[in-house]
Amino acid sequence: MPKNRLAAFFPRLCTAVLAAAFMAAASLTAPVSAAMLNLHNGGDPASLDPHKVSGDWENRIVGDIFEGLTTEDVEAKPIAGQAESWTISDDGLVYTFKLRDNANWSDGQPVTAGDFVFAFQRIMNPATAAEYAYLQFPIKNAEAINSGTITDLEQLGAKALDDKTLEITLERPTPFFLGALTHYTAYPVPKHVVEAKGNDWVKIENIVVNGPYKPVEWIPGAHVTTTKNDLYYDVANLKIDGVKFFVLEDQAAALKRYRAGEFDILTDFPKDQYQWLQENHPGEARVAPFAGLYYYVFNHRKPPFDDARVRKALSMAINREVIGPQILGTGELPAYSWVPPGMANSGESAEVDWAEMPYPEKVEMAKSLIAEAGYGKDNPLKVTLRYNTSDNHKRVAVAIAAMWKALGVEAKLFNSELKVHYAEIRKGEFDVARAGWLADYNDPVNFLDLLKGGTGNNYGAYSSPEFDKVMDQAAMETDQEKRAVLLTQAERIAMDDNAAAPIYFYLSENVVSPKIKGFEDNAFDIHRTRWLSKEE
Repeated sequence: MPKNRLAAFFPRLCTAVLAAAFMAAASLTAPVSAAMLNLHNGGDPASLDPHKVSGDWENRIVGDIFEGLTTEDVEAKPIAGQAESWTISDDGLVYTFKLRDNANWSDGQPVTAGDFVFAFQRIMNPATAAEYAYLQFPIKNAEAINSGTITDLEQLGAKALDDKTLEITLERPTPFFLGALTHYTAYPVPKHVVEAKGNDWVKIENIVVNGPYKPVEWIPGAHVTTTKNDLYYDVANLKIDGVKFFVLEDQAAALKRYRAGEFDILTDFPKDQYQWLQENHPGEARVAPFAGLYYYVFNHRKPPFDDARVRKALSMAINREVIGPQILGTGELPAYSWVPPGMANSGESAEVDWAEMPYPEKVEMAKSLIAEAGYGKDNPLKVTLRYNTSDNHKRVAVAIAAMWKALGVEAKLFNSELKVHYAEIRKGEFDVARAGWLADYNDPVNFLDLLKGGTGNNYGAYSSPEFDKVMDQAAMETDQEKRAVLLTQAERIAMDDNAAAPIYFYLSENVVSPKIKGFEDNAFDIHRTRWLSKEE
């Protein structure tokens, strides 16, 4: 190349190299594109107030924006949360928690022991009408305050020793208490905001939170959007920048959107598509054992469901062995007891006494029981069976209605969206209704409390003084082996009464994009966003 042409080219070469170097350097300092998690969340949240929610679809949101004294690790086991440490007295009654110095609300105010005291008093106050308050009844005087027997909230066993030291005194030693503190019923609420804004404190423009993420948009019926909480003590390790929790109860539509790349995670899917998912999206459909119970609840408030013979007949006629493998296709285990297998602190399983009978014999006995109760061809038992909108729930309901037809029972199916469904069955507006329970902590009491008199989630209003007495005895028993025996005894009483009809034990069923890392199957199906990452 002639010298003059090289000389003419050299300035242009230098300019190009410098420009490229500048662009490379800029790319190192420029922010990467936000890693937003698009999550199919199912139902529409009733609230973002941890004292006003009760479902797993709400837990996924509320558990991202608030944090308790303890929280869940990637396997859903309790670890330190807002409390950095704690001590437990020798008698197991007094827990003393030291809060993190850098535990702050999203408005910059420190999270204090007083905020926790305020929250515990608020959820126990009968005026709050928190249906899930009973989960924290291990705290001294909690049940008495919640029932109105004690009216002085200061008598609750939660005291602020100073701004960063909280003392909780229990009624009796409670082996699952640290696990129960991971639950949203034990989350703090910002006293300074609640007192200033009243019930409006949870509006997007007002809400103040202490979890890894904070809500920035809530469009009822559509989605809730969150972003990182910059004042969270572990914000530096958050790999997801925010989450869009989509409201969508149509599982078939959700799967289509997942296939189109609109969703990163499905929290449920049409079970008849499981085989297709395995073949076309290998490794993405995640099915794992799960501490949960799918059941039908009878309305004990109205005849003939207050008749044990009718309840037993309807339960016996359900062919549980075909539901998991054939009706659903994902292999759920048939349930003949109330407490899922493998729960900690459990004793012997208390199955119904007809569990091992051949199904044809069950049907014949069920027919006899229905006849004894006064129903038959000339007087068919007419039942309205309620379920919340879901292809899977519909499949189960259609199958069970067909099984009941063999008894001469005429079942009318009625579905409604999730929020309406649970609101109606809590009011007693049903004959038989689908329900489900997912473990909040690893102890049989979490399931057995669903059948205790006066409990908010005892949808069927089952009432057995004998059952309640044994449950109270178990609550007072400090010997764990004796306690397990009592809990089994209580379960057997309820199963002998056919208080409700357990149908199958859940499997967690998620579909997770290969882009998502850190999603670990666990027995509680809790997957906090703080442990996840997303690769583009």
